[in-house]
Amino acid sequence: MTAPDGRIGPPALSHVAMPPALRLLDPVPLDRAAARRLWMRAQRLDSHAPFGDGPHAVKAAVEHLGYVQIDTINVVERCHHHILYSRIPAYRRADLDTAQREHRSVFEYWTHALSYVPVRDLPFFLPEMKRRRSAPAAWFGAVTAAERARVMKRIRTEGALTLRDINDDVLVEKTHAWASRKPSMRALQQLFLEGALTVCERRGMLKTYELMERHFGWERRPRMASERQVLDYRLDRALRAQGLVSLDSVCHLDAPGKGPMRALIEARVARRALVPVALEGADRLEHWARPESLDALPAEAVAPRVHILSPFDPLIIQRRRLTLFFGYAHRFEAYVPARDRVLGYFALPVLVGDRVAAAIDMKADRAAGRLVLRQRTDFGAALGPDERVALDEALHRFERFQLARGDEGARASPDPAAGAWDLPPAGGA
Repeated sequence: MTAPDGRIGPPALSHVAMPPALRLLDPVPLDRAAARRLWMRAQRLDSHAPFGDGPHAVKAAVEHLGYVQIDTINVVERCHHHILYSRIPAYRRADLDTAQREHRSVFEYWTHALSYVPVRDLPFFLPEMKRRRSAPAAWFGAVTAAERARVMKRIRTEGALTLRDINDDVLVEKTHAWASRKPSMRALQQLFLEGALTVCERRGMLKTYELMERHFGWERRPRMASERQVLDYRLDRALRAQGLVSLDSVCHLDAPGKGPMRALIEARVARRALVPVALEGADRLEHWARPESLDALPAEAVAPRVHILSPFDPLIIQRRRLTLFFGYAHRFEAYVPARDRVLGYFALPVLVGDRVAAAIDMKADRAAGRLVLRQRTDFGAALGPDERVALDEALHRFERFQLARGDEGARASPDPAAGAWDLPPAGGA
């Protein structure tokens, strides 16, 4: 069944009032420290190199997280590489290229944003591709059948291509800052969203498009998941990567999906596959977890590992959830006028153990071969001497990651960053 806005939702799981038997279940109380441990374990930020290294580690990490967001900003390394580095200390950019282009274990598609997604999960995205074929977004209304056919014929006969390879377009004026003057751009994007094309390779933000069947070597496409299977997949993905879920966290930026998802959650609570959780400070915001996840929750505090995270990291991107669990409200200020910024143009949250201790605005000066620390904002109690040493070591590793070439791991830097705590704080909270 397709809703009026085009989103898919199973009629068998339309929202109903919670049965009386379910209302009698007492939620499991959980304090925020325990909730942080649960979420960090689910995100694999509580252990060293949880996925190993190399292209197979990329596959394992993307499969576990469910998706890794892609973004264009590269004031430091782009977020898809940064997110993987945070969980794969020996990560090389070439590992992601190998996973996408050669191993074909990850592919690009839309989740809440453009992301790398496991190829094993592709059947769950086929219904959305079908929907976009039947009801293209208004942005693509100007794409004509002739333009689509021309692009498809060219790729079919000449092979994979980038937008730069199309040099016979009649250029038009841009309609917004991110548009292209080449009409073929919209055709490529629409055919990508429909699943006719896939991105077989990426160099920076330059994408190479290929026929999906040819890239994956299919004689026929995988069987498309049912609406109910897609809903189950989305809930299971959130439970695996978040540990403790709410409707907001499962249906991030998808308000119309909350009704069917609530019905599915209630059905799982009824058969004891999920239990309601009363999270400290959450008020009426409901949460749920698998019983086995709560049983396996470690009693000890999170080890004081240091992670310098991307603003697009799965632990950071859901701002309301981040504030509830960590008491930290991140501000993304790349598009905020300089005079109004608090944390800086591209501040990176610094996770020490299970608390956000600071946000550091950084810039990779690749020409000079160094990482520039522009602003530091502290939060909460000051770090102890050992934690300060650990942060400085993490910054040196992060700098080496920034300066390494695509086929290298983190190499020695000729000019290591100054200690973060030698940088005067801009203030704090």
